[in-house]
Amino acid sequence: MKLSATLSLLQELYRERLALFDRHIKGAQAIADYEFNNTYQYVIGREEHHLQWVRKALEDLGGTPDSSISALTVPAGKGKTREDAVLQDDARQQQAFVDKWAGRIEGITNARHRTMLTLMLGEMREHLRFFELALQGRDDLLGRRMEGASTGDGVMSVRWVE
Repeated sequence: MKLSATLSLLQELYRERLALFDRHIKGAQAIADYEFNNTYQYVIGREEHHLQWVRKALEDLGGTPDSSISALTVPAGKGKTREDAVLQDDARQQQAFVDKWAGRIEGITNARHRTMLTLMLGEMREHLRFFELALQGRDDLLGRRMEGASTGDGVMSVRWVE
């Protein structure tokens, strides 16, 4: 694959990945369940690394990451119904992204970039599994709580408290 083709592919992937990252942040704000929200925080943290990897790859090839995206919509509604809609939408969009890019990255001839993107898609499949398990009501996505321990069953309305 020629340099210009690799740059173009990475740029397209970066914009789509950034849009999905932005969507997950907005989706997390609609998830009040403590365990599911913690899972979103984990997913978002890993996604920050994915974007950093792709940005670095673009810069290494002489490109400049284009951060212009079209924001993805977040399902409306309230309560548990909205949470389920957000999780379903995230699962659907995650699967669509993986399906679209799995075949395309195989054509990248630079082994480092191809391996990085393969790892990213692998982690995205893991995140997809989290969304699916959350929809099944599983709350032990990141581990199990000690017997009798509780979170109060909710999250604060803001991410950071100073």
